[in-house]
Amino acid sequence: MSLAEELDAVDAGTAGTVDRHSTTETFESTAPASGAVVGVFPVHDAAAVEETVARARTAAEQWAALGWDGRKQRLSAYRGYLARRMHELADLVHRENGKPHADAILEITLAVDHLAWAGGHARKSLGPRKVPTGLLAANHTAYLEYQPLGVVGVIGPWNYPVFTPMGSIAYALAAGNAVVFKPSEYTPAVGAWLAAAWRAAVPDVPDAFQLVTGFGETGAALCRAHVGKIAFTGSAATGKKVMATCAETLTPVLMELGGKDAMIVDDDADVVAAADAAVWGSMSNGGQTCIGIERVYATEAVYDRFVTEVTNQVRNLRPGSDGEATYGPMTMPSQIDIVNRHVADATAAGARVVTGGTDADAYPAEGYVAPTVLLDVPENSSAVQEETFGPTITITRVRDAEEALARTNATTYGLAGSVFSKSKERGLDLARRMKSGMTSVNSVLTFASVPALPFGGVGDSGFGRIHGEDGLKEFTRAKAITRQNYALPVNLMSFSRPASAADALARVMGMVHGKHR
Repeated sequence: MSLAEELDAVDAGTAGTVDRHSTTETFESTAPASGAVVGVFPVHDAAAVEETVARARTAAEQWAALGWDGRKQRLSAYRGYLARRMHELADLVHRENGKPHADAILEITLAVDHLAWAGGHARKSLGPRKVPTGLLAANHTAYLEYQPLGVVGVIGPWNYPVFTPMGSIAYALAAGNAVVFKPSEYTPAVGAWLAAAWRAAVPDVPDAFQLVTGFGETGAALCRAHVGKIAFTGSAATGKKVMATCAETLTPVLMELGGKDAMIVDDDADVVAAADAAVWGSMSNGGQTCIGIERVYATEAVYDRFVTEVTNQVRNLRPGSDGEATYGPMTMPSQIDIVNRHVADATAAGARVVTGGTDADAYPAEGYVAPTVLLDVPENSSAVQEETFGPTITITRVRDAEEALARTNATTYGLAGSVFSKSKERGLDLARRMKSGMTSVNSVLTFASVPALPFGGVGDSGFGRIHGEDGLKEFTRAKAITRQNYALPVNLMSFSRPASAADALARVMGMVHGKHR
């Protein structure tokens, strides 16, 4: 029986493939497209979370003792297990999250690629190395290494239930930590599948990756369980609550929060390519993408052509749950109200709805939002200033790319963005000056597919980084070591030093550094 079939067979008595501990309360995960029950899972209380973390601490010692090669081998086994069962996992993602099967395959592919990179680069990024000592410690050798934190708690989102949490899970495991994963209450079956896959692929250290399920209180219990770090992905509002709870135990946090990402389309841009990227960046996954494009600023030279091209492409999109649909339903039903509020606020302020909108006729079915293009939206509108997280896009005419950049940077968010320009120098210059953690030039979202690049934002989009060498180091503590090789004639850090030593030291510093002005 496949893991997905096991999840199909769960009931309140078995509560999925998740260890119930002494928990009696359960909850159902349902398919957003149909309302059918996908699985039944325990609502883990604080005692269950503490028991899980205690097991993880023991496993963390076993996992760390395997060394770089041992962990790499087991991470390779895990990604191999995932790669051989991609369609099975994609089917589950489609049912529980709602996105098309093909998009789920793409998401899982990215996760597997990151697993490979993290396992293959951990030693080089984190292993012991010698560093220069400088003048005062010339008789010493200095060593730097990055040691695991022990247990890392990961609180994941529902919009990309494989790729996003794996950006923390894979890198934390590769760095030598054990992981306790709390998936979103909207996608616990996907989380259970990932944890069960770990137990099957790495049977000698099964508790290095464990799962707890439930709602906000379960996440809060994980924050209070004295783990080495919490990696959280979600909204800025919830992120602040997580930080406040973690502050009770001085638990460090990594915050990957929301965004209001913009695209700049410059005078010399390839308009067709820019429109294609904008439509994918704003509408794929039903717009439920933290690094998706929600705003576009197109210069006067290309604005009309760009709007026409985007409108033509958007009119070909069809949301649904069948194999031909371009995107699925809203995974979290309450998000529909936010999308409607933003669209209504924009239209009340004078914006034009080119496609979609809040009219009942624009909705394909309950639980879905029609692809919506908005023009002439005021900059102070919630549709421009707040994260919408739905299949909408605002397009604004600007004088030039400098005005576009100024408007792009005029929000409290700073997660990602995009620039379209045929000039390499101009495109990179705008990308560097965009207030964001990540920017793609002449594409969208590409940075997320490059495992060597760090992923994270600034401002209300959070702090800390997953992916790349920075992502590996995020789940470690730097350890500094010095070893004296031989004693100097005068030990400056001793009460036995001669009275003249300080003056001699000052003269040397004057000769070495005093010439600089």
